[in-house]
This record gives sequence, C-alpha cells and structure tokens, in this order.
Amino acid sequence: MFQSSTALRRNVHSQVADRVGTSIVRGEIGVGETLPPEMQICAMMDVSRTVVREAMRTLTGKGLIESRPKSGTRVRPPEQWNQLDPDVLRWRLEAADIDRYLAKLFQLRTAVEPAAAALAALHAGDDDIARIRAGCDGMDAATTNEAFVAADIAFHQSIYFATRNEFFWPIAQMFEITLRQSFTIAAPGSHRPRALIEHRAVLDAIAAGDAEAARQATVVLLKHSADDLVRIRGREFETPARPARKR
Repeated sequence: MFQSSTALRRNVHSQVADRVGTSIVRGEIGVGETLPPEMQICAMMDVSRTVVREAMRTLTGKGLIESRPKSGTRVRPPEQWNQLDPDVLRWRLEAADIDRYLAKLFQLRTAVEPAAAALAALHAGDDDIARIRAGCDGMDAATTNEAFVAADIAFHQSIYFATRNEFFWPIAQMFEITLRQSFTIAAPGSHRPRALIEHRAVLDAIAAGDAEAARQATVVLLKHSADDLVRIRGREFETPARPARKR
C-alpha cells in the first residue's frame, strides 16, 4: 500500500495524494475501509502531518474519502467520486483493463458526441469553427503520431466547447487524458486517410450549420473509429459486466 520506487520530498502533498488515491482506485483499500492513522501514513511516507492533512483534504475534495468523528477516514463508494477530476481519471486509467476502458469510453462518446456536434452546428461562432478547423488541419499536416494525436484531441475538444453549453465542457476537458490512450493505439493504422475525410465531413457540417448532417457524420466517424481499434487490437472490446439484479 502507498508503495513507489520514487522517494517523496517533504511538503509535497500532491505526491502523497497521488499515492493514496492510486491505492484507493486500485482497490487496495476497499470501499468503507478506514485509512491508516495519520501518524502511520507520516511514517510510511516520511512526510509531516501537515503534508498528510493537506493530501487528505485534496482526496476529500475529489470525493474519494470522508472523515467522521470517532470512525476515522474511510473510502467512499466510486459512485461518489468526482469521476471527471483529472487525477481520478488518471488513476482510473492506470488501474484499468484497457479493453474495458475503451468500451466504456466509446459508450460515452457514442451517447454524447453526435449531440455535441449537432449543437456545435447550431451555436458555433467563427472562432469555434476556426479551432475545429485548426484541429483538422493539424491532423492533415502531422508528420508524427504524437502530433496527429494532439491535433485529433484538439479537434474533438473544440466541438464540445463549440456547443456553448457548459455542461458539455467537462467532457472536453477530460479528453486530454481519456482519448490519448485510444488515439495513440489507433494513430499508426492505415485508416488515417479515411479518418481525415470523416473528420472533414464533421467540420464541414458544423461550418454549414447543418445539425443533422453533423450528427450523422459523427456517428459514422465514431463507428469506424471503434472498428479500427478492434482491428488493430485483434479482438472485440469487452462489454462492461452487468451487475446481478436483486430479487
């Protein structure tokens, strides 16, 4: 628990929060279980009580833990975690089975991204369209996989911001972490010329203000993106298990 090959420097509470948060997400400390006492964590990580307390406040703010009088600091259920928090996303990704992770990511994108593209077609201003176009142009001009991935992420983020709906924006912000994994896997594939055409179709529909065309172009893009990953990885994504119903 809380182990790492990298030594901690004193007064770096973010590193303590990182180790404890990773242990929680990995299930090394189960839901409802109590964290070690404050002084024990200090000894385990060779840090001060001030550092540990600040780290605990950070994890509380992310929804991972709660402290109650006489019962200590306990791990909260994942449903109460701030799942869009960048650190929580990163810890989740580090601990995840990649195929289950990709399946869940595509479930979210399939449900939300066509609607985001349609809203962008209705509400995007000139600056929004310019940013979407810059992402597309960056993909076209990329000479490395890293540059292609960065431009691809920027393209999709720009669509969510172009909705002019702040409830879509956190999804765009989380893409910097969540999409990088799937885009990096897919970037070297031979499908890139087709993907560029499909991204241009989304851009053109948004620029034309055609909400339905933007929606349909995004559906096509996402379907082919999922198919590309299946082909590259050589197997279907595992569908997240359905919990048994209580009778």
